[in-house]
Amino acid sequence: MAFPSLNEQMDLIKRGVSEIIPEADLVQKIERSLKTNTPLKIKLGCDPSRPDLHLGHSVVLRKLRQFQDLGHTAILIVGDFTGMIGDPSGKSKTRPSLTLEETRKNGESYFEQARKILSPQNVQMVYNSEWLGTMTFADVIKLSSKYTVSQMLEREDFHARFNREEPISLHEFLYPLAQAMDSVAIASDVELGGTDQKFNLLVGRAIQREFGKEAQVILTMPILPGTDGVEKMSKSLDNYIGISDSPRDIFGKTLSIPDRLMYDFFVLATNIPNTELEGIRTQIETEPRNTKRRLARELVALYHDAAAAAAAEEEFDRIFVKKDLPDEIEEMAYGKTGTAVNILQLLADTHLVPSKGEARRLIEQGGVSVNNEKVTDAKAEIALNGPLIVKVGKRKFLKVLPA
Repeated sequence: MAFPSLNEQMDLIKRGVSEIIPEADLVQKIERSLKTNTPLKIKLGCDPSRPDLHLGHSVVLRKLRQFQDLGHTAILIVGDFTGMIGDPSGKSKTRPSLTLEETRKNGESYFEQARKILSPQNVQMVYNSEWLGTMTFADVIKLSSKYTVSQMLEREDFHARFNREEPISLHEFLYPLAQAMDSVAIASDVELGGTDQKFNLLVGRAIQREFGKEAQVILTMPILPGTDGVEKMSKSLDNYIGISDSPRDIFGKTLSIPDRLMYDFFVLATNIPNTELEGIRTQIETEPRNTKRRLARELVALYHDAAAAAAAEEEFDRIFVKKDLPDEIEEMAYGKTGTAVNILQLLADTHLVPSKGEARRLIEQGGVSVNNEKVTDAKAEIALNGPLIVKVGKRKFLKVLPA
């Protein structure tokens, strides 16, 4: 295929990037690719411990897609073997490991969702158990000899735990080395990752050299904050926008992000051309409300389509501006007509909240209503005298149908 020019490629590759190490090597690799008409191998390791993908995960996946659009080959490495070790990056204690069956199942889910972002034409998915699972103990000892304990302790989280005299298992030292062997096995030209993966990616460069391979370039992407604007986007913190979320949820969650994060979301999570980004920055300052709505429409259209984005905006206005109910509300049979149930129990039993503690917090914050009446007392008894419309937060509705 005809690759874009070096300048065109670098303009797209550098969008939203934290670091390219070293940039001169990337330029050299692209120049060689142009000269030989050979695509680069772009590696992304998939963490099989988190099968549900959100916009935070999409940042590196979208960068991988950009490399695909430039004509290069995307290689997704599902860490089914390394997942049994557990990546300690950014962790203050040893991370629980998974079984091979669990990592394989999660890897399949990851790939299925990643296809919402990646092109199917020039992508490969491989499992690192293919080469790591065949290594002998002698092979592991040989690999371990190529990196020192002092080098491992240069990593911030290991260093902090060592200074606090907290345990660091030897298998945790093996994780970066195992991930580095992925780069050796596929002879990657470029490896992508979040800024929290920088150490592991640098180990990959070093180990490739030790095995006589040309060192990969590493490209790190920023960590996208969650909708709270404080913590890293995470499902466990409920501050995430899932790429498999409904149009309604993507639209509504996007409108909840702080204004100061809008530009980052446009750069890292949308396809808005680089030439429009400066104008977006101005619009955020002058028309923040309309600009955030545009961001919400862009994100819904990416993972659904433009019609779904328009419908989600219309529904949002009907529910939250005009205070109407959504057209479709999930129904659930619960309890017996003529009885009563504590509001905390009702919310927990219907799975509208993960726990009674979370239900209590939402009630205290004014986030729970039954039949359009706000519930302010966690001890309230809800009479089951007929169908109930229960609303939790801004977007969760359930019609409860007593038998």
